[in-house]
Amino acid sequence: MTVPVTIRLQEEDFDVAREIAALSRGRTDIGAVVSFSGICRSDKADGEGGDAIAALVLEHYPGMAEEEIARHAEEAVLRWPLTGLTVIHRFGRIVPGDNIVLVVTASAHREAAFHAAEFLMDYLKTRAPFWKREEGSVGSSWVDAHDRDDTAAARWAKS
Repeated sequence: MTVPVTIRLQEEDFDVAREIAALSRGRTDIGAVVSFSGICRSDKADGEGGDAIAALVLEHYPGMAEEEIARHAEEAVLRWPLTGLTVIHRFGRIVPGDNIVLVVTASAHREAAFHAAEFLMDYLKTRAPFWKREEGSVGSSWVDAHDRDDTAAARWAKS
């Protein structure tokens, strides 16, 4: 059976409940659905304080970003017995409180759904071709990668 995979990059917001329902509606082979939604916050991720974030601007290369996410979605489907998968990532200007990303994984059992969701979020955080710029009251700056994210993603490397 082919696993239904949905990948969307979009400027507009998404409805988490609607996306979960779309993935699982009418399905009797799904025993677990795991979702992760990333939301824009107003404080700095590194804990250094300073200027609050007024907006996050996400840029990407159309086509290339979808292909890269699809490649990793395919890897998740091969590694775990998934019955469905949705990845939605927004781009453009996003303000605190707005949705940024959604990963929904479905499987007959929870363990596969949890692992696949974590795997995909670790990939999206470290290797997906997005560039982030934080806007604040004193200007804007590009967001650098964090070592903690690379460490989290390293656990999925095949030996």
